Amino acid sequence: MGEPVKPLRVGVIGAGKISGQYSRTLRRLPHLPVTSVADLDPARAQQLAAQHPGARTETAAHLLAADDVDLVLNLTVPAVHGGIALAALAAGKHVYGEKPLALTVAEGRAVLDAAGAAGLRVGCAPDTVLGTGIQTARALVDDGRIGVPVAATAFMTTPGHERWHPDPEFLYRPGGGPLLDMGPYYLTSLVHLLGPVASVTGVSSRPTASRVIGSGPRAGTAFDVEVDTHVAGLLVHASGAVSTLVMSFDVWAARLPRIEVYGSGGSLAVPDPNRFDGEVAIFTAEDQEWQPVPPSAGYPEGGRGIGMDDLARSLGTGQEHRASGALALHVLDVMETLLTAAREGRSLPVGTPGAAPAALDGLLTDW
Repeated sequence: MGEPVKPLRVGVIGAGKISGQYSRTLRRLPHLPVTSVADLDPARAQQLAAQHPGARTETAAHLLAADDVDLVLNLTVPAVHGGIALAALAAGKHVYGEKPLALTVAEGRAVLDAAGAAGLRVGCAPDTVLGTGIQTARALVDDGRIGVPVAATAFMTTPGHERWHPDPEFLYRPGGGPLLDMGPYYLTSLVHLLGPVASVTGVSSRPTASRVIGSGPRAGTAFDVEVDTHVAGLLVHASGAVSTLVMSFDVWAARLPRIEVYGSGGSLAVPDPNRFDGEVAIFTAEDQEWQPVPPSAGYPEGGRGIGMDDLARSLGTGQEHRASGALALHVLDVMETLLTAAREGRSLPVGTPGAAPAALDGLLTDW
């Protein structure tokens, strides 16, 4: 893309399972050096710091006060996402965090207000939408290849993450569940493809009161389920398009698409939004058959953390970064409103206006 890239020294708070994926990406980005790592488990912090020459381990408080940390990478559990972000902003640091942005829309607004007052940036996962899968699909929609989008479907079904995650309890507490955990990948993609969501209708259920850890040293341990684990919704986009959404930790097997977009002149099959690549396929009224589409836009071979690269590039140009706090707040609002609509049995408007971020223009080969 040719934009200037602003170097940002990164302090990582949270060295759990997802940190390894971020670490691999950051090792490819010399303008985003990791200088400090903090975790409640010192051994985990040391293991992550050892992957980055010169990085040290310290407490979160010392990391936030460090002069050589410009951006805090917040990989903590959802319950403290908002609190860590606010502390980092108060310390004068930019923030990039795992999803969701915060536990509530009110807390998310507080994070963005604090960033605005301080002149700092807030970025938030998922940045999978910047990979070649979603960006290639978006280019086709933006170019009118399927006509005017009228509807979409988005399905994420699994029997539950406790089968493979050694410490899955947080996924079944407030801030977790299939919607808060996996919904951001799908909803962020739908906003990229169809624009912001204006209103929602939802239903949800919690078929089981407890789950059992299936792997790791705590295998066989039972724990309580505190959130609904099957959520379905109808989303009306500001454009008028209607999306059908199902997020479930209660389905053993299904033959459903990840995301499909239906237009007045054809249909689009979109790959798994939890990945950065995958095949895009298009069916048009003219061709009357599905055809694969080669990657045409996005970060080739992207990985978790490319949203920080985009943020650094955007600081150099003064433009809004794509994996932004504003987008994450809109997605959080959609999810919170959907769960409220499910509890109350009615349709509700989404309060945040939202906006589709700028598309990536072509394949980004200089990263």
